[in-house]
Amino acid sequence: MAFWGTQLKQESDRRMDTTVKFAAAPNSVNSVIETDAVIVGAGPVGLFQVFELGLLEIKAHVIDSLPVVGGQCVELYPDKPIYDIPAVPVCTGQELTDNLLKQIEPFEPTFHLNQEVTLVARREDNRFDLETSAGTRFITKTIFIAAGVGSFQPRTIKVDGIDQFDNTQLFYRVKDPVQFHGKNLVICGGGDSALDWALDLVGKAESVVLLHRREEFRAAPASVAKMKALCEAYEMQFLVGQVTGHEAKDGKLSEIKVTGPDGVTRRLPLDTLLVFFGLSPKLGPIAEWGLDIERKQLRVVDTEKFETNVPGIFAVGDINTYPGKKKLILSGFHEAALAAFGAAPYIFPDKKIHMQYTTTSPKLHKILGVESPVFD
Repeated sequence: MAFWGTQLKQESDRRMDTTVKFAAAPNSVNSVIETDAVIVGAGPVGLFQVFELGLLEIKAHVIDSLPVVGGQCVELYPDKPIYDIPAVPVCTGQELTDNLLKQIEPFEPTFHLNQEVTLVARREDNRFDLETSAGTRFITKTIFIAAGVGSFQPRTIKVDGIDQFDNTQLFYRVKDPVQFHGKNLVICGGGDSALDWALDLVGKAESVVLLHRREEFRAAPASVAKMKALCEAYEMQFLVGQVTGHEAKDGKLSEIKVTGPDGVTRRLPLDTLLVFFGLSPKLGPIAEWGLDIERKQLRVVDTEKFETNVPGIFAVGDINTYPGKKKLILSGFHEAALAAFGAAPYIFPDKKIHMQYTTTSPKLHKILGVESPVFD
């Protein structure tokens, strides 16, 4: 589920501009937000779920553990091309996210980012209590789980006892780069995040050592070339090896033990250790919600409305499974449309929902804030 812990490299200004269009609601533990729908997961399918609900005049709140919207598309392949979005010959993950955000602007969704769902419980009135790690509390009639393959947890370093320095001297993500300025840094990893941060912090940190278990990298060739040039200029250092131990002094991490390909273990002093070993999807606390789970996916009761075995909780996108399921973005879009109609009776029990088309419906034109076309 896309709402439990993750590693991120610094977001570009372009990406941040995309996500600040909607202000997050205050996270006050003394207030409760009453709403018709909560969407868990701010990836493409979660964003399109906002749109489909909006057409039915259902306002949604969206929760995601990441500090930006976009889900896997933005985190794993923001600049890689996607070719199977209908009527869009090619777009990147970031472009798809940007366009979805523009599409849902009329519905003014509220995003609650950088927080995780920690509790879901049925109320006596058949609504749900929902709480997040940031203390945000909801009472909602429906829940839509659009969580992709799960939350992205950082792959941690496997050294006994080193986890005691988590978030003090050992970090798996960078929230504030300034805190690493003037420090003696060791950065572990061979992907884009490790290279990007090494290059960014050179000249700002007191020293930068890049540590990777082999000579080959998964990062962009241009970044690797720049790193090697900086090493040749003695502005940073690259070592081949793995962290196999550590030493502490006065309660602080003082050095790590690095074992090289020659089998020799050397000591490397440092102030801070940054680790970028990639991300691993985890199902997380969803397993405690009483939902029917099959192979770490949510089994939907039927494909008419994509409801789970818990009435009022729907699952759309890669998080769900059913006979014939295909893990495609366009499949998730289809599921989101049917889930919205399936949820409408919970929200408007006395209202008959009619199928309308955005091309011809004056009501939908008003909802979308567009002028009704005049046909000859």
